Amino acid sequence: MAKEAQPTQQFVDIKDIRGDAVILKNGSLRRVLMVSGINFELKSEEEQSIIIYAYQNFLNTLDFSVQIVIRSRKMNIENYLDKLEERRSSEQNELLKNQIAEYSEFIRSFIESNAVMAKNFFAIVPYDPIVIPGGDKKLLDVFGFGKKDKKSSIEENFEQKMTQLNQRTDQVVNGLTQIGLRVVALTEEELMELFYNLYNPSTVEKK
Repeated sequence: MAKEAQPTQQFVDIKDIRGDAVILKNGSLRRVLMVSGINFELKSEEEQSIIIYAYQNFLNTLDFSVQIVIRSRKMNIENYLDKLEERRSSEQNELLKNQIAEYSEFIRSFIESNAVMAKNFFAIVPYDPIVIPGGDKKLLDVFGFGKKDKKSSIEENFEQKMTQLNQRTDQVVNGLTQIGLRVVALTEEELMELFYNLYNPSTVEKK
């Protein structure tokens, strides 16, 4: 008997995106930071040593794990070429019109013969809450912690976890900034766009 197809969501660990944070199915939270890159090879030996030393200090200050992710994908320039074509069509000067056409053809040929990749760098800041065994539920009830309304308790728990996550995020942002990197925490809308692109690479490539 053929196996029934399982929904894609079953293989995705993400439960929700809320408050600019990713909520995983196990209750853990993640903040995603987009980080600029450094052309390390163009730095002098002294500058390279300073960067390495600063990065070591940054790692030594952390008492939690941080995931570094590099995303590479083939650059799509169709929109750029379309704008060049619009500019060429509206240009009255024949010399400029020909130059735009030659430039567009050069860019198209170069991209077709060379794999030009766009790279994005991310730092993932985690917060994994402490799990209390179910056998301690009665003990919590004795002290009044288990008698709260379920909805309000969930909200309060979420806010507490977000506070801890934001503190860690600030620590990572400050550490990376001291190295000379630009760091931006992705918003809720940006996170949804990011994960949509990750799980639909063929769709994005066509755009």
